Amino acid sequence: MEERMQSCWSKLLSRMGFAVLTVSFMVCLLATVLFLLNPTQGLALNSLRFTRLQQVLPGYLQTEHKGWNVEAPITSLQNSTDDWNILYHLGGNGPWIDRLDGVVDGGVAVPSGCEVDMVHLMSRHAERYPTQKAGIRMLEMINRLKAHPEPFVGELSFLNNWTYFSDTPGQHFEQLTTTGPYAGVLEAFATGVKLATRYGHLKNYTEKAVTHVWACGCQRVIDTARHFSAGFFGLDNPHAQVITIPEDETRGGDTLTPGDTCLTYLSDLVHGHDNGAFQLAHFQTTYLPSIAERLSAVNPTHPIKPADVYAMQELCGFEMLVRGSSPWCAVFTQEDWAQFEYARDLLHYYRAGPGTPYSIAMGSLWLNATAELLLDGPEKRGSIFASFVHDGDVVPMITALGIMEEEQKMPSDRFWEQRKWKTSQVTPMGGRVIFERLSCPTGKFVRVNVNDGIIPLPGCADGPGSSCELTRFSDYVGKRREKGGDFKKVCGLSDEAPEKIDFLRQPGYER
Repeated sequence: MEERMQSCWSKLLSRMGFAVLTVSFMVCLLATVLFLLNPTQGLALNSLRFTRLQQVLPGYLQTEHKGWNVEAPITSLQNSTDDWNILYHLGGNGPWIDRLDGVVDGGVAVPSGCEVDMVHLMSRHAERYPTQKAGIRMLEMINRLKAHPEPFVGELSFLNNWTYFSDTPGQHFEQLTTTGPYAGVLEAFATGVKLATRYGHLKNYTEKAVTHVWACGCQRVIDTARHFSAGFFGLDNPHAQVITIPEDETRGGDTLTPGDTCLTYLSDLVHGHDNGAFQLAHFQTTYLPSIAERLSAVNPTHPIKPADVYAMQELCGFEMLVRGSSPWCAVFTQEDWAQFEYARDLLHYYRAGPGTPYSIAMGSLWLNATAELLLDGPEKRGSIFASFVHDGDVVPMITALGIMEEEQKMPSDRFWEQRKWKTSQVTPMGGRVIFERLSCPTGKFVRVNVNDGIIPLPGCADGPGSSCELTRFSDYVGKRREKGGDFKKVCGLSDEAPEKIDFLRQPGYER
């Protein structure tokens, strides 16, 4: 009897220990969530406080995020307009967010009766530190302001104790971030896991199959592709290989970075690449001076220039990518952030988007190659294609697709709220476009997914889940390519230059 009692007590204590461990884990988890919800360091704007978990946590921590679930959630917290979310106003300088504007109902769930048999991904690199040019501009501004001995007051009082988010900025410029909830290395890996959850049935692990993943020749892009591959295929998986495509102007049309090979685009100072910066500078004169005056009035011993204001707004997003939050975000009003967002929209719209006549021709290279692969199908070409590039390469492809065209050119002398082009939702860090080939009882279709929002193609969205019938999609892409013109002619390339992409081929399949 005594032995039985001891055995019972032992089992009870064992179960209690497990229960205590479970409760402890839940308490730690709750504490972590509460910490992430703490808005005091910048995710809140003035008196505004976020009350929705989904507006604060990065995508890979959102357990109810529609990108993970097979079925769309009944209510999408992120679709709520009750709370203003700064992540949607950082103009591409912030972490990945899902697209809200112009998406169809139902989320990313595959239409009933259909299955995905082929996917093509184009993605911007994951979250990074500032580029060298932007980073130096920020550091010079900070050092100049801090050179004055008087303490800061008001919105800038945090600067009295604030330090830059890198002790070795020269080593970190342009590289993926590695710390905080928005770390680029973590987001890239988690994106691979997310898409493996969604498209894992397409993996082919036969002896002959090696799946190529392509990246343009920039270290942060290559690193993104590698971390993504580790998440999608597994660490050191012999069935996956990252292939680097050099960012070389001699590649002509056989490139992931057409902005580097389109010669007239680079030399045309009026309508080419540099027009984006010109339009940005024009609009900055309409909103930055008044903010500079406001901040200088509170801190008269620290004269603040209009250019300083823009650098401060950039710091909000970039510090967030390293530390998870930033006090710079709370310095500015919602109106200030709307103006910053629009300034960034102008930059990308005119630099590589619908605002430059070269965009469709540049973006059609990858889009046309993808349309041909989709038409041939997975049996001939393979099931999984992933290309990693810069935002300046995703933007032309989006333009070539024609899903965010404006009825008029975006003005740079005033703010225009009713626009389709919003960089934050087009190319945030890690921004991506996925083309899904759907095999349905009624035929083959193509569906366009932009940052986990399904976007209907103009005039071709009557298929299951607002998809486009496969041959009609091919015709649609062909007409868009004709509208943009021949890449070699538009870009002033020689007759010997490659005219199209030839590297998007999976080993073991037809060429």
